[in-house]
Amino acid sequence: MRSQLASYVRRFEKENIPTPRPTPAFRQLWMLLSKHLGNWKESLVMVKPDTVIRWHRTAFKFYWKQESQKIGRPTISPATIQLIKRVHKENPLLSPEKIHEKLQILGVDQPPAPNTIAKYLPSTRKPPSEKQIQFWKTFLQNHQEEIWATDFFTIPTLTFNVLHVLVIIHHKTRKIVYFGVTTNPTSEWTIQQFRNATPYGKVPKYLIHDNDPIFCSKTFQAFLQSSDIIAKKTAYRSPWQNAYAERVIGTIKRELADQVIPLNERHLRDLLTEYIKSYYNTHRTHQGINGQTPIPSTVYLPTSADETVLEATPVLNGLYHTYMKAA
Repeated sequence: MRSQLASYVRRFEKENIPTPRPTPAFRQLWMLLSKHLGNWKESLVMVKPDTVIRWHRTAFKFYWKQESQKIGRPTISPATIQLIKRVHKENPLLSPEKIHEKLQILGVDQPPAPNTIAKYLPSTRKPPSEKQIQFWKTFLQNHQEEIWATDFFTIPTLTFNVLHVLVIIHHKTRKIVYFGVTTNPTSEWTIQQFRNATPYGKVPKYLIHDNDPIFCSKTFQAFLQSSDIIAKKTAYRSPWQNAYAERVIGTIKRELADQVIPLNERHLRDLLTEYIKSYYNTHRTHQGINGQTPIPSTVYLPTSADETVLEATPVLNGLYHTYMKAA
C-alpha cells in the first residue's frame, strides 16, 4: 500500500503528468510480492491483478529471449575468406555447395558451410527441385550400379547450325560414360556410338531413355536386346523419370554451352572432351555422391584453410580451374 501510495503521490499530484505510469522498479516489486504475498490481490489499488500477471509474463518472455539468443557461427579468418573468393573468382559458375565440396575434397579441415560461403559471393543460385514417385525412385536406388541413362540435346554453332549431342551417364558414379556429336543423328549412328561406349561387352543391365523416335526405333531396340540391355522407356512427357540425364544436360549447357559458342562440330567435340575428361569426371563434385567426383580424386591429408596452398590448372582457357595441394 505504501508503495502504491508513493507512486500515486509522485505522479498524480504533478499537474504535468495526468496519467500514472508505474516505473520498472514498481513493476518488479509487485511481481515479487505476487510470488511471496498470499493476499497480494487485495492490496492492489492503482492496478488490476491481470496487469501484474501481464507484467510477469512480459518479463518472463524478455528473460528467456535474452537467455536463448543464438551466438551464431564462429567467424572465419581473412585467409579463409580470400580462399573462398579466389575459388569463386576462378570458377564464377560454382554454387556455394560446390565450393564447399571442393574445399572438402581438397582436404581443407572444417571448411565453412555453404550458407557461410554464400555471404562472401556476389550471387548464388538455388539447385533445382526434383519430383519423384516412390516406386520409380526405389528402382533407381536398388539398381543404380547397373543403370545407364541417355538422351540427346542440341547446341547451336556460331553460324546457327544445330549440332546434336548424345550423352550417356552412369547412375551410381554420375560419370559421363560417353558422348557423341553429329549434325544428323540416325538410329545407325546412335547404335555405333553405343558400340563405342561398350567395348569388350561391358554393358549395363538397364538403359533409361525417353520417347525419342531414335531410341524407340525397332533397329535400336533390337540392338539393345542383342546386347542383353533392358530398355526402360520413361513415361510420356515425364522428363523427371530420366532425371540424371536431364540434369547432366542442364549442367553441360549452363557450364559450357552458355559460356562458349562452338564454331563447328569439331570445335564442340574438342570443348566437350576437355570439359568432361579434364573437369567434369575428374574434379567436379556432386551432391548425389556425397560431394565426391565421378572418378575418385586424390586423397589429401587434412590441413586448415590458413595453411592450405593450392596449385591451379586452368581448364577451357581459364573458364574453370582444377586444384592440387602444394607439398
